[in-house]
Amino acid sequence: MAAQRISQVLQVGIVIVVIATGALSLSLLNGELLQKLAINKPTDKNVKGGSNSATSPPAKNLIVEVPKSFQRQTIYQAKLKATDKVIALTFDDGPGPKNTVQVLEILKKNHIKATFFVTGEMVQAYPQIAKQVVADGHALGNHTWHHWYRQMDTATAASEIDRTADIIYKTTGVKTALFRPPGGYLHNGLADYAKNQNYTIMMWSSLSGDANRHSPQVAGMIKNVLNGAKPGSIVLLHDGGGNRSRTVKALPGIIAGLKTKGYKCVTVSELLEMQAKEEATAMKAVPAVTKNEPANNQPHQQ
Repeated sequence: MAAQRISQVLQVGIVIVVIATGALSLSLLNGELLQKLAINKPTDKNVKGGSNSATSPPAKNLIVEVPKSFQRQTIYQAKLKATDKVIALTFDDGPGPKNTVQVLEILKKNHIKATFFVTGEMVQAYPQIAKQVVADGHALGNHTWHHWYRQMDTATAASEIDRTADIIYKTTGVKTALFRPPGGYLHNGLADYAKNQNYTIMMWSSLSGDANRHSPQVAGMIKNVLNGAKPGSIVLLHDGGGNRSRTVKALPGIIAGLKTKGYKCVTVSELLEMQAKEEATAMKAVPAVTKNEPANNQPHQQ
């Protein structure tokens, strides 16, 4: 009997050992499986809104520059030959969620590059639209953070311009040498600070009238731009700062009218590059006075 009982106890022990071994193996197997699943599980970075989402980070080191001779200068239009029928369309106060997008669509449809003078607070509010402006090949300019007209001390002017430059770069990767003072005010501290930072102060030579208190109808805006068109003209338009639906409606007519007149639209930087090249060519064409030339060929001194 004792031997039989010992045998039964051994059998039960063997069964327990077998069950325990199987459970341990299953646990190890499940652990290995879970580990593999954890390795292959998508992280938050791969889901919508993460770092690998459809929106790519901004490209860096995109520079909107001007020839050195234009640094610290105030420019109203480029000085070009009468045969150089080029003109620059510029848009202020964006980027905005509606009108800027519409403007970009029209420009792309017509294969035109323009210059957008953006405010810092609008770039901060609509970063994707700012990125789209750059992705479409347009140039950016600094138009301050708040678009204030009032008199400013140096610290305030610096904040308005530097904060905007910083958000433009962080959002789009662009460093721009172009500055346009809000309202065209040149004596409230902003332009002086911008010049000290080697910006070119970009004004305009042709008004659409879209920012006037009593802005013209669509036909009037088109007429204003076409009547003021000259080689090297810089046209002031707006894609922000209010409802610019009339500007959007007028833009196709403006572009068509300029093309009919034989004009090509370029960025402000390209206009200044053209002027610089023409001036350099003109300088080369002027014969240099040498020491051996007769005295009567020397310039008159008065």
